[in-house]
Amino acid sequence: MKRSGLITTKVGMTRLYDEAGVAHAVTVLSVGDCAVIGNRTTEKNGYVANILGLREAKAKHVAKPQAKAAEKAGVKPYRKVVEFRVSDDCVIPVGTQLSAAHFIAGQYVDVQATSKGKGFQGAMKRHNFGGKEATHGVLKAHRSLGGTGMREWPGRVLKGKKMSGQMGNETVTVQNLKVFGTDTAENLIFVEGAVPGSNGTFVLVNDAVKKVQAQLPVPTFVEVKEEPATATEEQPVNEAEQA
Repeated sequence: MKRSGLITTKVGMTRLYDEAGVAHAVTVLSVGDCAVIGNRTTEKNGYVANILGLREAKAKHVAKPQAKAAEKAGVKPYRKVVEFRVSDDCVIPVGTQLSAAHFIAGQYVDVQATSKGKGFQGAMKRHNFGGKEATHGVLKAHRSLGGTGMREWPGRVLKGKKMSGQMGNETVTVQNLKVFGTDTAENLIFVEGAVPGSNGTFVLVNDAVKKVQAQLPVPTFVEVKEEPATATEEQPVNEAEQA
């Protein structure tokens, strides 16, 4: 069984306490208006997937192909659209509004987001190099990375050499983070530990692939609304029957 993930937005970090009074550093993720806007089928596409969207947008603010696809499917365009491959028993109908209750407290999840961009950085910060000696003849090269070339052969710097350059701003996946709890009223998920990216970053949350987990809502949590009990009219008592 492979369930669908969720598209969330990183709100920030805070501290929550468990029943024993122990503090836990958690990252707050907002599910918001995440909804299913399409499906992929084996017959038509060769694989099974749910297409999710987050944060409704005007048609003029999204790419024209996305706007046309949303119009064809009869749904509103969304700013962030992601496919989640699922098993056949985890297909969610189009139009379903997803909730933070899709995940339960105590389970493990994998999160994926774009890390913070740190600009052009040197080798010491980017690759944790030790640098050169502080004295003994080293002049104005304390944080340099040292020699990068080769000998006469191949006589060049090989591709992939750890050097200075752009740091951050890349897709990062963190596995096996524990769900501390959820807030269904505000549609929030509390995940123990740090999640990549700055506040406001889109974060993809999936069930952990390296953990065996049970009793998860399949294909997703569906709120059952109880119908109010209707008052029954009192039947008049027949005096003849009483006698």
